[in-house]
Amino acid sequence: MFRSDTLTHTRHIASCRVLVTARTVLREEQVAVAGTKQGKQIRSQLEYAAVLVGEQEGMFSSDDVKKKSNPKLTLLPLIALIFYEVSGGPFGVEDSVRAGAGPLLSLLGFFIFPLIWSIPEALVTAELATTFPDNGGYVVWISSAFGPFWGFQEGFWKWFSGVMDNALYPVLFLDYLKHSLPIFNLTIARIPALLGITFSLTYLNYRGLHIVGLSAVLLALFSLFPFLILAILSIPLIRPRRWLVVDLNKVDWRGYFNNMFWNLNYWDKASTLAGEVENPSKTFPKALLGGLVLVISSYLIPLLAGTGALRSSPSEWADGYFAQVGMLIGGFWLKLWIQAAAAMSNLGLFEAEMSSDAFQLLGMSKMGMLPAVFSSRSKYGTPTVSILFSATGVIFLSWMSFQEIVEFLNFLYAIGMLLEFAAFITLRLKEPNLYRPYRIPLQTLWAAMLCLPPALLLILVMCLASLRTFIVSGAVILVGFILYPVLVQAKHKNWITFEMEPPSKGCQQSHSELVDQENKDFELLVSSPSACVEEELSLMQSDSKPN
Repeated sequence: MFRSDTLTHTRHIASCRVLVTARTVLREEQVAVAGTKQGKQIRSQLEYAAVLVGEQEGMFSSDDVKKKSNPKLTLLPLIALIFYEVSGGPFGVEDSVRAGAGPLLSLLGFFIFPLIWSIPEALVTAELATTFPDNGGYVVWISSAFGPFWGFQEGFWKWFSGVMDNALYPVLFLDYLKHSLPIFNLTIARIPALLGITFSLTYLNYRGLHIVGLSAVLLALFSLFPFLILAILSIPLIRPRRWLVVDLNKVDWRGYFNNMFWNLNYWDKASTLAGEVENPSKTFPKALLGGLVLVISSYLIPLLAGTGALRSSPSEWADGYFAQVGMLIGGFWLKLWIQAAAAMSNLGLFEAEMSSDAFQLLGMSKMGMLPAVFSSRSKYGTPTVSILFSATGVIFLSWMSFQEIVEFLNFLYAIGMLLEFAAFITLRLKEPNLYRPYRIPLQTLWAAMLCLPPALLLILVMCLASLRTFIVSGAVILVGFILYPVLVQAKHKNWITFEMEPPSKGCQQSHSELVDQENKDFELLVSSPSACVEEELSLMQSDSKPN
């Protein structure tokens, strides 16, 4: 009996020591280590020790922990979501041929713009998303560099531009269908259809991010495969000289740059899902690389095939013209497939954007910027109120025209991206020793030079905006400036319930402070293991706890 009690006590003490050690390392590395192999090992030790102590106390079994977990995003679904955040396929790039007065500027644009815009943005996103693998993404980056006020503004601008972007997709979905089903030209049929599409896709988001990721993979395969067939069929018809056509006197530079920018931005949007990704420190850089290759290929291959095989006038290249290209090269069956692919691609775009917008609001709520209700999760692990809030914004903004939406969201997005580049450089200077699982292999000076060309492009896009865009965007910015102090006042006066704001400098504790804290943790565990196990379970399950 004495031997059994001694072994139990020894096992209990060892479990407590493992738990304290894991907690100490996690505290020292904070969020940065969470996505690394070391972090996963530490987390496994932490979970094992918590379960072990908890079972000894009769509090729970290991099955209780497993039941609380929700599936994480893996590499392939994350690539598909990034693809839909940025692109969704070549639908919409037709305008670049028309605005560029011929194929040459369009093809050059999709070769050059990724070098000066997409690649720098993707690299910056990879470094910051792996350094701060939390829901909230760029809101966390800006807050770390410039404080919560600018973090909130960044979140408000990006959320508003994201909702505006998402308002396009149900409309475009019906625009493609109305060619085969003319009834959707009628308002009496169009409005219920728009509402039905929005509600159905919102429900799919509610059912779980892993379902959205799987849906994105299947939709991407269905949407891109007809263009692979189109490219193969076009090979005998291609005449390279047709790619060189351009009339510089007829170029619509505003339309051209807005189209290029809109089709190649939003690389940072997936960062708001970082807290839902399996091993983000390794998965995010790989997913961004895969997404970059997929996006550029999905633009250039169809454009090279269509413009090289046909003698179409640049004025014919408007939205939806790829369906006609499919008809002329492959026949009616390929036209129908491309129309169906375009319609389905809009659903994938909606799903990816809705997920990012909703989890961004959840992240802002966890940071104490928004009321706690925005961080509430369904039994599927999805942020219910945040999804409904974003869906409501989509419905209210769906009356705007395509060109208006593109110009407005580009302007707001450009302001936000300038702030992100500034935060990237500031964090390199202020926090040179911050743990970065992925780091752009450049010194800070050259990393700043990497950000210069895309920053100049952002300024150019903003300068090309119309007066109406300046006024509307200025109004949105003003609302953000007013909203932040109102929410701060509501938080201080306890008018609304907010989450506790985490300490911003928790990762910079000194070694002596960590040792002292470890000793306190161990004493507390030995004397009162139940309370500590409850705390560890709360930490492990905080991101997957249902309402």
